[in-house]
Amino acid sequence: MHHNLLLILALLFSVFMMVMVAKKMKIAYPIFLVIAGLMISFLPGIPEIELDPELVFLIFLPPLLYEAAWYTSWNDFWKWKRPISLLAFGLVFATSLIIAYLSQAMIPGFTLALGFLLGGIISPPDAVAATSVLKGLPIPKRIVSILEGESLVNDASSLIVFRFALAAILTGSFSMNQAVGQFFLVAGMGIVCGIVGGAIMYLIHRFLPTTSAIDAALTVMTPYILYLGAEQFHFSGVMAVVTGGLFISYRSHEIFKNGNTRLNMLGVWTTVIFVMNAMVFILIGLSLPSIIRGLEEATLIQGIKYGVVISVVAIAIRFLWIYPAAFVPRWLFKSVRKEQSPGWKGPLVIGWAGMRGVVSLATALSIPYLMPDGSPFPHRNLILLITFIVIFITLVVQGLSLPYIVNKLNIPAMDVVLPQEQQEAQIQIRLNRLALNHINANYNDVIPKSNLLRNYQNQISLETENTENQLDLLECNDCSVKEIDDFETILKEIYDKQRVEIFQMRKEKYYEDEEIRKAELQLDLNDLKLNPDFHS
Repeated sequence: MHHNLLLILALLFSVFMMVMVAKKMKIAYPIFLVIAGLMISFLPGIPEIELDPELVFLIFLPPLLYEAAWYTSWNDFWKWKRPISLLAFGLVFATSLIIAYLSQAMIPGFTLALGFLLGGIISPPDAVAATSVLKGLPIPKRIVSILEGESLVNDASSLIVFRFALAAILTGSFSMNQAVGQFFLVAGMGIVCGIVGGAIMYLIHRFLPTTSAIDAALTVMTPYILYLGAEQFHFSGVMAVVTGGLFISYRSHEIFKNGNTRLNMLGVWTTVIFVMNAMVFILIGLSLPSIIRGLEEATLIQGIKYGVVISVVAIAIRFLWIYPAAFVPRWLFKSVRKEQSPGWKGPLVIGWAGMRGVVSLATALSIPYLMPDGSPFPHRNLILLITFIVIFITLVVQGLSLPYIVNKLNIPAMDVVLPQEQQEAQIQIRLNRLALNHINANYNDVIPKSNLLRNYQNQISLETENTENQLDLLECNDCSVKEIDDFETILKEIYDKQRVEIFQMRKEKYYEDEEIRKAELQLDLNDLKLNPDFHS
């Protein structure tokens, strides 16, 4: 046990090193994770670690889905609900259906139910992979919003397909009419459970005297509570997690009003999700040798061939679906024609961004080892191998080529959206003006008597003036932004020197550690203004 734990910690450390290399090379870290998983399988003397498949599903999937829901913009999700729905439901079901019949025809002994199981596993693309690859590239916001919204909902829809197919295999019976009715009942009631559970957690966060540590702990517990609560009534725990995550995220400004709470939650969730992503790929790496040995009738070469064919077909299905989904509604509905045309470039990027990732892998690992009668689950190892190959091909091939494609296409902005820097400046100006108006309206008589309040007023006024000057530069098409870049570079240098000074003050032991930590927190907040992309 100690040896295995030490091994996993060593593998985790190695994966972290690879991720740092990926960051240095400006390559999306999920690509390095799948490569790390493959490399782990070749290490000599690697022990075989078997986890309870149901435990794998329960441990990894609820927080992964909840985190995706948390960072999904409800406004963008609702704005692009039509393309998101066509991809998240229509494309998932089409992919599952085609992969089911293809695998049944191609793989000896593969039943249709096993085909749907495989289709449900590999049908959902991964938002983390796509957004990691697209980060920093000149891409319209619409495309990123559609990819994030699609990944959130298609995880839920594909997992429901997976669960129905798994139930059909384990029970040996399946009725399409009954399955369709059950699907809508299970999914719909899962949404209800998510809203109810989300509302309960909202009330706890808002009205009970929680601390920042308790709030962070409760948010980690919430996806498991939502999932288990819905599953207790035999409804979709996946839909409950997604719905509850969207609900609480939308109301988060009402319940997490303390800056320390938000920063604490951010640190907790960023760490938890990153470690979970790494752990899933380590688990598949540890499992690959036994998977290959247990391929039953299929040889390794045959398994690779099946995986490559299914990968190519899955990519092709996405492209065959994307363009009709983008243009057919424009031909049929006058209201849709009023929207700006997506052109051919946007759908091309969305089609090529369909990389599979950690959700597919965790789902495949959750397939049980045995049937109810004690016999081995049919083709479990082959399904796991095909899933890994699909993830490997889509992440490595599509992930490495996507930045090149985006840069070559040079896609123009599809919607009238202010640049991020201008939005940040305008938001800061509005907040500063609100502060000044509040002071002038309510404490005008206090200002002459309070040096602290007067200094704060002057500080806000000066900050507003600086931000307005920065906004003028950003809005001026003929102006250079070099002044802004130089200013931010100087601030960064100052913050770096202040961190060194804080470290020196800690060594002097003249100030209490609590006050030192407060100064560090303020410095972190200042640094956050220069690095707003903090949750990736």
